[in-house]
Amino acid sequence: MKPNILYLHCHDAGRYVQPYGYAIKTPSIQDLAEQGILFRQAFSAAPTCSPSRAALVTGQWSQCCGMLGLAHRGFSLSDYSHHINHTLRRAGYATALSGFQHVARAPFADPVDVGYDEILAEDEAFETVTAAAEAYVQRKHDKPFFLSVGFIAPHRHREDFWTLYPPDDDRYLRPPDTLPDTPETRKDMALYHASVRSTDTCMGRVLDALDRGGLADNTLVICTTDHGIAFPEMKSNLTDHGIGVMLILRGPGGFTGGKVIDGMVSQIDIFPTICELLGIDAPAWLQGRSMMPLVRGEQEEINEAVFAEISYHAAYEPCRCVRTKRWKYIRRFDGRDKPVLSNLDNGPSKAYWVGHGWHEKEVREESLYDLVFDPLERCNVIDRPSLATVAEEMRGRLDDWMRENEDPLLQGPIPLPEGARVTDPDDYSPSGGWPEHVTPPT
Repeated sequence: MKPNILYLHCHDAGRYVQPYGYAIKTPSIQDLAEQGILFRQAFSAAPTCSPSRAALVTGQWSQCCGMLGLAHRGFSLSDYSHHINHTLRRAGYATALSGFQHVARAPFADPVDVGYDEILAEDEAFETVTAAAEAYVQRKHDKPFFLSVGFIAPHRHREDFWTLYPPDDDRYLRPPDTLPDTPETRKDMALYHASVRSTDTCMGRVLDALDRGGLADNTLVICTTDHGIAFPEMKSNLTDHGIGVMLILRGPGGFTGGKVIDGMVSQIDIFPTICELLGIDAPAWLQGRSMMPLVRGEQEEINEAVFAEISYHAAYEPCRCVRTKRWKYIRRFDGRDKPVLSNLDNGPSKAYWVGHGWHEKEVREESLYDLVFDPLERCNVIDRPSLATVAEEMRGRLDDWMRENEDPLLQGPIPLPEGARVTDPDDYSPSGGWPEHVTPPT
């Protein structure tokens, strides 16, 4: 029988988990990495929720699959038959969902439209999602299954985080690399630690259920997240802080042994990888490349460059980027010279930055970063004369990609779909307006 596929995914975790070297307790994800393959240079196709998830499950850039904004705000796939569920069902798979999916509005009018045979749980609660997934895994199965298990954590819950645990001791941790080390940012990061640890605990329970059922050896586990963590200049940004994601695969076909791969991969490469692993025809619409040559050790790279984009999150903020091993080039298309604060969830770190003038910080139309000497992408060298040739080459790469994919930005501002909801880019909160405890700019 073909291998089962367990797709474990969460919100807003980036690479801030234990096996990527951070002092964050995620023992289940660590064990998975030591048993499988960890991709250290994995990237989402977008630093926003629905577009990144849609790119993964369709194998298409979000501009090509139609998901240019958030599903719960009125955006959708152009063709739901492109969801990987439908390809797998034609290959003889049963498909099921427990928890969060975010590429279609829930509750579904008809789950079959999205390709799920069963919706086990649409609740956001840790226990509901986890228990439903455990029960499904332990059933008797007469055909292989694709089980998607989605956790809303470590997404922020209001200004804190979804969590099962109390916060870690903030005296002994550090905030994200984009932020200063202050009491406010440490307390904020302590809650993130607790939230991602809660997610890890629940993922571990589902993995344990595989073991109890004797299914682990014949199940491909895909563990990933949608984009960077919900802190300033991370989520909703095209730096590696926003598009860099954890990606760990374990299972048959060579995904074993605690191997680490440094080749650049995009989440759109997951769908074609599954097709090659299963020995099924890859749909014509796929735009990614199979990662199997990396897994087999035949190549060190499958992508000369990876791309990512943002159009709508809470607010409209059209940006595109291209990344090579050495360089990152980002271009904005909205004409703004200030950050779009409403595209980041509210929280103490955001309030700290705004209290020190984040809303007045200049944003450039173009950015170029040297990832060897500036891996944090803090020094924009787009105007450096000695790098004019590099800048022009990266511009050309991005222009070619946009033309090849008929990017709607080439025709001007992207219109909002009928009935969709968007926030003013000058607001503070994703939901609109400015909270009482934050002083708006004059």
